[in-house]
Amino acid sequence: MSYRVVGFGGTASEHSSSKTALSYVLHAAAKEGATTELIEARGLDLPIYGSVQSDLRAQDFAERVHAADALVISSPLYHGSISGLIKNALDWLELLASRSPAYLSDKPVGLIAVAGGSQSLMAIQTLENVVRALRGWPIPYVVPIDRAGAVFGRRGEILDEDVGRRLDLLASEVVRAAGVFKR
Repeated sequence: MSYRVVGFGGTASEHSSSKTALSYVLHAAAKEGATTELIEARGLDLPIYGSVQSDLRAQDFAERVHAADALVISSPLYHGSISGLIKNALDWLELLASRSPAYLSDKPVGLIAVAGGSQSLMAIQTLENVVRALRGWPIPYVVPIDRAGAVFGRRGEILDEDVGRRLDLLASEVVRAAGVFKR
């Protein structure tokens, strides 16, 4: 059985380490038989949540997330937390409140955070809290990536084999969890 895995994340920058890590996981999940989709945060161009009642771009984003069997979210670490771009999009998932099941219920969520320095785990902790608040199931295995400049090459390649193995394992865990929840 094939599972639909949606990856969401990245930064406003075209050359985003968090998007590179996310793309790597989605590629690995596809090798595991999943159907994957990448939603780049920079391409959503969402209004600030709460500034308008509804938005077609936000509705489309929420529909794509709702249709997924599993998610992978990848954020940069910005000042000890996730980026505002990522948080704003996740806030728009309020559009799924009236669904059955609501929000991210019964949806496993893999988490990645990328930092230029250290402490990327701080962004993972924030993402775990947001995912739980949205009734999602954070996968216990997470991938915090520190010192991104030494991990990712200029062409988007992963220079650190250990990080590559960790991202492969996350992809496996996301696909496996999708199967568990789908039964």
